Amino acid sequence: MKDVQNTSDQRGIAIQKVGVNDVHLPLMIKTKYGSYQSVLAKIRLTVDLPQEYKGTHMSRFIEVLSEWRQKPISNKEMEQILIDILHRLQAQKAHIDIQFKYFIEKTAPVSGLPSMLDYDCIFSGDMVTGGRLNFVMGVSVPFTSLCPCSKEISCYGAHNQRGVMRVQVRHRPGSYLWIEDLVTLMEEQGSCPVYPLLKREDEKYVTEKAYENPKFVEDVLRDLVLVLRRTQGISWFKIECENFESIHNHSAYAYHMEQLD
Repeated sequence: MKDVQNTSDQRGIAIQKVGVNDVHLPLMIKTKYGSYQSVLAKIRLTVDLPQEYKGTHMSRFIEVLSEWRQKPISNKEMEQILIDILHRLQAQKAHIDIQFKYFIEKTAPVSGLPSMLDYDCIFSGDMVTGGRLNFVMGVSVPFTSLCPCSKEISCYGAHNQRGVMRVQVRHRPGSYLWIEDLVTLMEEQGSCPVYPLLKREDEKYVTEKAYENPKFVEDVLRDLVLVLRRTQGISWFKIECENFESIHNHSAYAYHMEQLD
């Protein structure tokens, strides 16, 4: 049968990324403790397309990804996926994004009751033929923040809100920061962590802890910058912090990106 994708195109436009998006597959993510967590991943896999080709072979993307269903995935496996897709499509550049929910057990601060909290995570990687994987790990962590200004000017009480920290990190060669460790570093920078299960004694604790530790969104971001600068194995990071304000119809937002030497 005629292969239309391999026919020539005369418009002279190269495409930087072409491939498949919103591919849902079960994958296995290795935990810090040596086990594996089964996740439902949403995947985007792309390659570059030279200007002389009409199209790419979409089925080959699914073929490559299907071979990894229910297999452990980390930066090394992502490198192999990109090597495979570069070879099969004879491309020069490839990129992959793997988004998934990752669950970590949380223990309530006073009652000690365990429960599971979900975190939005992403593994991203790009690669050129003959090159090395450029791997980035991203984690979003919810937190509680209490407004320092509200506490200062009020006779009693202070407004607080839930926020989210979004951090992406790039590792130095030979280094790796576990999702669990990055989550711990991030949660320590808010006024108080978020817990999925709280009894009355726990609710009293987190309310008072946040009140004793007021932070603007700028404070949260700056404290995150300082702790990531001190974390071994990180060569680059990007931070977004957002407070979903309880007394405004808008969010407070802060952003920072840094290359470490």
